[in-house]
Amino acid sequence: MLKTGAGRLADSGRLPTALRAVLGYYADAGVFDYGSLALKRAVDDRTERMIDGVFAIVEGALAEEFDREAVDFDYDTKLVLPAQLTLGYVYRQARQDADGDPVTDGIATGVPGVSEDALELGPDQSLSPRERVVRAEQMTRLSIEALIDGDMRDAVNDDEFEDFEVDFRADMRRVAETAQQALQADLQATLDGLPPVVEETYQWAVDYSEAHQDRDEHFRALMTAAENDETDSLPDVREQYKFADFDEPPEGFSDAEIDLPYFKTQYARVGVLYDGMLDLYRLAGLDVSDDFAKAIVLAIIGAQIWLDDVDDYADDRREGQLTPVTAEYLLAPDDEAGYRRVVDITEQYLDLAKEYATRADSPLTGVAVEYIYRSGEPEVLPGAPK
Repeated sequence: MLKTGAGRLADSGRLPTALRAVLGYYADAGVFDYGSLALKRAVDDRTERMIDGVFAIVEGALAEEFDREAVDFDYDTKLVLPAQLTLGYVYRQARQDADGDPVTDGIATGVPGVSEDALELGPDQSLSPRERVVRAEQMTRLSIEALIDGDMRDAVNDDEFEDFEVDFRADMRRVAETAQQALQADLQATLDGLPPVVEETYQWAVDYSEAHQDRDEHFRALMTAAENDETDSLPDVREQYKFADFDEPPEGFSDAEIDLPYFKTQYARVGVLYDGMLDLYRLAGLDVSDDFAKAIVLAIIGAQIWLDDVDDYADDRREGQLTPVTAEYLLAPDDEAGYRRVVDITEQYLDLAKEYATRADSPLTGVAVEYIYRSGEPEVLPGAPK
């Protein structure tokens, strides 16, 4: 009865999305953890302070570049959600294992301790709860900087500067390039102080993703051919984009998950970056379970489709950009079928992500996945119910 009532409240448009996400996850998974609400507040506060530290590096570089006494800088940071969830996951584990609260008022700084063979040997069982918190905070700060640097690099390469904000009139390309170069230099200095395996793991994920980006022109050609009804164009979209094969499938995923629509291309597009990020936490000796890792990767793929690709559908279709959403409308017999397929594919990813979050005992992640789903606006798509 309580779960049914929670489900009805979650579907009510009168409640804030964050509250609907909590109720929706409870209705779906039967998990309602009051502590997760306080945990989220703590994680948000601490990661905001970490982001401020990253932006301070950029602001210093911009002030020097533009000969100004001070600069206020801002940048869209929604992509750091997986790092926030991982920090919350470690906090929860550490608190369960500690007599007191290992999460202190201050945030740990400095370079995290790592072990070159941690990926093979597993988590460091000798770490105390407090030591795990320290390493998680240090690795989260590093991960946030790496994720923002990578996103900025993509933005510069794609001539997309709308997410860069400063408090003065300036050439935004120059702003973006200065910001990215400042972070890249600072990040490289940090990596130089760590064992080579850290940079190798980070660079492997970046190279994997960039190899997918290098195929962008090929995917655009597939879309152009399909738009023009060229022979065999739709089978090519289906076989090379929707159900592409892995040369070496990522570890930990089942055959059914690897066979999900668009899994190969979207894993390469975004999922691998967060898979690599989680390996950095493992190198620090932290216990990041396979279930938690799969929850993160599946959630990020689902979010990419449900939030970015749905919102950008009209622009992507006009500009010839192949995404899971534009592909489904090419492959579907009509707009109504295209809409239903996009919703169904998204729900496959997000439902699996919630299932793995529950298995990993990470209600914070489960609520975040529900929040992703309830933040979508599929009604902007052609064929959506009136």
